[in-house]
Amino acid sequence: MLTIGSKAPDFTLQNEVGDLISLSDFKDQTIVLYFYPKDDTPGCTTQACAYRDFAGEFVKRGVKVIGISKDDVKSHKKFQEKYELNFTILADPETIVVQRYGVWKEKSMYGKKYMGVARTTFVVEKGLIKAIFENVDPKNDVETVLNFLDEQ
Repeated sequence: MLTIGSKAPDFTLQNEVGDLISLSDFKDQTIVLYFYPKDDTPGCTTQACAYRDFAGEFVKRGVKVIGISKDDVKSHKKFQEKYELNFTILADPETIVVQRYGVWKEKSMYGKKYMGVARTTFVVEKGLIKAIFENVDPKNDVETVLNFLDEQ
């Protein structure tokens, strides 16, 4: 289980155009890593579009936003183009990173249990976890993160 103050697990994943991106690429920056269940679904679209719409606020604060889900590169490319997303989305189809971050969890829908990504947002500064927001409401995630950043 990751905790505030612990080192964020490094990773290397493909982005929406197939380029390899590593957490260590941002070792001197503050980044928002948000894990979401699935491209182009209602909650995930709401959350992604909020990050898109408030991109300027993150830029002002010197913060980079990165979304991660288990969808593949092709799905991410379609999602990014459809909603004109202006931040990086990383593909974790093998669920390696979602497991490292502890967000691969048993979920339940209509009484059926399955494994999936629990919507969770991390703020990582210089490789250390500064905040963890679990069971994130897609409508309020961006506001919560911006408020946290302003309190720092």
